Amino acid sequence: MRKLLALLLFIPILVSAQKKEITLEDIYKKGTFRGEAIRADFDQKSKDPEIKTENIKDENGKAFGQADDIIISSKYPNTVLLKKGTEPIYRRSSKSFVYLYDVVAQKLFQLEKEKIMHPTLSPKGDKIAYVMNNNLYLYDISTHSSRAVTTDGKWNEIINGNCDWVYEEEFEFTRAYEWSPEGNFLAYYRFDESKVKEYQFTQFDNSYNKQYTYKYPKAGEENSKVEIHIYDVASNKDVKAQYDQGDIYIPRIKWTQDDKTLVVFWLNRHQDDLKLLSTNAQTGAASLLYEEKNKYFVEINDDWLFLKDGRNFLFTSEMNGYKHLYLYSLDGKTRTQITKGNFEVTEVNAVDETNKRIFYTMAWPRPMDRNVFVIDFAGKKATALTSGEAWHRVVLNDSLTRFYDFKTDINTPQKVTLNEIVMDKKKNMTMKEVRTLGESAKLKDKLNDYNFGKAEFIRVPNSKGDTLNGWMLKPANFDPSKKYPVLFCNYGGPGSQQVANRFGSVSTWHQLLAQKGFIVVSVDNTGTGFRGEEFKKKTYLQLGKFEIEDQIDAAKYLATMPYVDKNNIGHWGWSFGGFMSALAITKGNEVFSAAVSVAPVTNWRFYDNIYTERYMRTPQENPKGYDDNSPINFTDRIKGKYLLIHGTADDNVHFQNSTEMVKALVKSNIDFESAYYPNKNHGISGGLDNTTFHLWSKMTNWILDNMGNENTQHLKKAAQGTKGF
Repeated sequence: MRKLLALLLFIPILVSAQKKEITLEDIYKKGTFRGEAIRADFDQKSKDPEIKTENIKDENGKAFGQADDIIISSKYPNTVLLKKGTEPIYRRSSKSFVYLYDVVAQKLFQLEKEKIMHPTLSPKGDKIAYVMNNNLYLYDISTHSSRAVTTDGKWNEIINGNCDWVYEEEFEFTRAYEWSPEGNFLAYYRFDESKVKEYQFTQFDNSYNKQYTYKYPKAGEENSKVEIHIYDVASNKDVKAQYDQGDIYIPRIKWTQDDKTLVVFWLNRHQDDLKLLSTNAQTGAASLLYEEKNKYFVEINDDWLFLKDGRNFLFTSEMNGYKHLYLYSLDGKTRTQITKGNFEVTEVNAVDETNKRIFYTMAWPRPMDRNVFVIDFAGKKATALTSGEAWHRVVLNDSLTRFYDFKTDINTPQKVTLNEIVMDKKKNMTMKEVRTLGESAKLKDKLNDYNFGKAEFIRVPNSKGDTLNGWMLKPANFDPSKKYPVLFCNYGGPGSQQVANRFGSVSTWHQLLAQKGFIVVSVDNTGTGFRGEEFKKKTYLQLGKFEIEDQIDAAKYLATMPYVDKNNIGHWGWSFGGFMSALAITKGNEVFSAAVSVAPVTNWRFYDNIYTERYMRTPQENPKGYDDNSPINFTDRIKGKYLLIHGTADDNVHFQNSTEMVKALVKSNIDFESAYYPNKNHGISGGLDNTTFHLWSKMTNWILDNMGNENTQHLKKAAQGTKGF
């Protein structure tokens, strides 16, 4: 009787301890695991006016409605730009109807009757620059009139003030003009893409569909001819910046503190010679300010700051093997390496010119961690603002006396604290925590309710004598006496990092697969970032070779573990990761039993020239490097199961990559499965049309069906949705 009573008392405990199972609906429909946003406002009320666009009416008395974006200048808060009807173009570009709202007069003015790009207020607050139909315009606020700075813009021929496709994608900017510090000049790019070859894809929208045509320079093909022009706003005169022409790139333009000096970044096509050219805004004449050469390639970034003293500039470079901070004088007489060591600076957070200090983030103490430091201009004394094996992201206040610390690790959602920087009389710096603003309590409760697993970092030896960083997520209720299938999640591209000590590195989808009985693993192969230049650039001229060899070595290493089902080791990836998955199922056929490639590159000859040639040079120069690592040349090796997924309107990694892979698979008589998503770009997403949910359902069910064993479970029927293709 006592035993029965004890059992009856124990049953409610078992029921209350029952954990929920993660579903695809939780992840892709309900937003069950969304985090809590905390604003870094330093307890200060915004000085910007509160704009309620629903109360604004146009000149005809019609209500404006909800704005897509509100652009407010802290210097001129009464001049507000409102965007409406925003239409995305490529990854970073969009166009909108743009309105000027006068806060004091409470009047609304539409800049143009059609959609425009890149509206910005001038430093003097009297004009607005923008791009329309490939031309650059200036709008005068006092007269509410506009004038064209350029007139020769034409689709697929001439672009002014906006990037061509390949610059936007690979040099990572889209607005291709810059105001001078005082607003007297406007420097802008002019792209002549008339000789760049066109790429087309079909947009399936009606009975006959239509072709979308744009300029896309593939590896080895001709680029746009780029000019930099400098427009004098007052005189309406335009001069061309002078530099060596030819097969070159201009990846950046930046103004110094001098209103008449523009720095033009000149880069040769091999991308191993970077020159900074100090350019006179009135004449276009240039002189060499800085040059950096590299035996591989020079990494382009935005860590270039021309200091307010007008005499020095700060930048980051890999010139000594690791990415570090440097301070050079404009006259070239003083050159200081500020940070040193076998670690990498990942971000310049702020520069305190008054006290001659730099705040920066470093991949330290391990490549997968991030901590924030401050160092003097001489590089003599560094102080840690954060510490420990974790991922810290900070936001500093304007006076650089306080900062918010957003701290996470691979298993812990963010904790946010407000901290004070205390300086003593000897200028020694210490940190004082003011208060904790949040510890993600609601999200932590959710993770506990759904029995999220704990990932662990692993060190994996490869056959070259290196040790690779990785993480492993074991199944829920892991039993070391059982054997579990393994799924590698991998991107692996140059300078990337997936093995990071931050929450989200292990996605909720990975947690779902672990709950279904999978070991999920990620390994950062040779070529990934934050371990020094040689580790990252070892893949030069043979993209894919060392990367997939590392993934194969890692799979062989895991196959020796007693709880791994060595006959069920799969690989999945997207984009460069899809390329890696295609190599895994071909070159890695002896160890990988299944692979999922989403939007993969299957031959680097099909990809754009800026990215591809940076690592491979041209196909004409390096045919063997292209052919020896293209998965379409090795489809006859496939022994396992393969799923290939692509969006038909992918402007980045063209659908052509998958169709060529299919041709090779058919020729080799290889059975495979495929899924294509009409009119979807590289991201293959969509909530209203169910694309996102369908895609992840398709992949999940395929992995469970083709890699599962006696220790795995299938999705519940309610989560399966559509049957797939």
